Amino acid sequence: MDKKYIPELEKIVGPENVITSFEERLTYSYDSTRLEYLPDVAVKVRDAQQISSIIKLANDYNIPVTPRGAATGLSGGCLAVKGGISLVMVEMNKVLDINPIDLLITVEAGIVTEKVSKAVEHLKLFYPPDPGSMKSSTIGGNIAENAGGLRGLKYGVTKDYINSIEVVLPTGEIVNMGSNTVKAVTGYNLVDLMCGSEGTLGIITKATLGLLPVPADKVSILAFFKDMTDAAKTVRDIVAEGVITATLEIVDKVTINAIEDFLKIGLDRTVGAMLLIEVDGQKGAVEIEADIVMKVCSANNALLVRRAKNDKERDELWAARRAALSSLSRIKPSTILEDATVQRSKMVELINAVNEIAKKYNMLIGTFGHAGDGNLHPTILTDLRIPEEAEKTEKVIEEIFNATIALGGTLSGEHGIGITKARYLKLELSKPVYDLMKKIKNSFDPDNILNPGKMECNWDF
Repeated sequence: MDKKYIPELEKIVGPENVITSFEERLTYSYDSTRLEYLPDVAVKVRDAQQISSIIKLANDYNIPVTPRGAATGLSGGCLAVKGGISLVMVEMNKVLDINPIDLLITVEAGIVTEKVSKAVEHLKLFYPPDPGSMKSSTIGGNIAENAGGLRGLKYGVTKDYINSIEVVLPTGEIVNMGSNTVKAVTGYNLVDLMCGSEGTLGIITKATLGLLPVPADKVSILAFFKDMTDAAKTVRDIVAEGVITATLEIVDKVTINAIEDFLKIGLDRTVGAMLLIEVDGQKGAVEIEADIVMKVCSANNALLVRRAKNDKERDELWAARRAALSSLSRIKPSTILEDATVQRSKMVELINAVNEIAKKYNMLIGTFGHAGDGNLHPTILTDLRIPEEAEKTEKVIEEIFNATIALGGTLSGEHGIGITKARYLKLELSKPVYDLMKKIKNSFDPDNILNPGKMECNWDF
């Protein structure tokens, strides 16, 4: 590692915030994927001005810079694949302003997602996006990946709640994008361009986010089915009845058993699938919608449909859903969580395709996800230490993506492309569109300093 620039980094952030030892750098070499890339140096930052100075230094020395939050990402977005500087932003975690009249909150990018809602709960407000990693993921990472979550069907995803952002550009300038008015159409929509850009176009340092009033009432419903097909048809029919639920989650038999092994909460191990559903809103309307949901479940051959009796039981049900991935990860040494998304009307076909792929390769796959918006998470359980298993796993992943695209779906609903899905971009994007993305990247980052190696596809493979 060329250490010429280390003293200059120390002048910017202080020696205690520049991490150069091998052992400590290992801490910043991974995320929630199975991959590992060691940065040359990790730097803890506290404000946009420090980041700006670091970016300018990086341009002078031609050093890659990779922004990093809580490292909960599932596509390798925060990994320093080209070495260089891992820019650690978790200490930028303050609430800067709360505006209950305009339903806005301004926060630093390193704040944990769940803490945004907790900061306004005394005002009976909440921040709707709720990724599965909300207890540990950061707002900056959520914006970089355009994170979704369980409430996506009714409330939308991260991009729907960003009013304005402060960004450090790849050339070091600090700029503000967006507006805190309800309506704003001045110039290009750069906020939406940044949201989902995976840290390749700029480093988000601050955001003003939209809030909503906490619903007056909510009802959680659990429904068991003989198979995933009946459960998926139920999802389609609930929406067709005019009910837009707050959450509408599907869990298959493999995942049910994994959750029960882990939490021991009395889930029925004999069923083929379950739906976890929540309706919210005004009291009278919620009761009507809950009745409709239960009738639709019964009409689609539900083996059992019941409402949560109280808040404790409701919280247990949703804790079980949020534990799906951690429960599955206990089964095999390697857990590969995918992010296949189709239209709701095509979800039955995608579920059937995943099941056929699992049978074809004799591979254990647990499927769960946000059924209401067609976003499924087929989770491959394997052992990548065995070469034959690793090879088979890659074939399974490719076939799942091919099936998803064939159904008119997309490679990622919420996890991003990063490095894990980059080679498959050509399945979904045309070459002219990919070239346009590259031109945008080059115009923002002419020296390719910021998060290089992400969303890069070799069109000749």
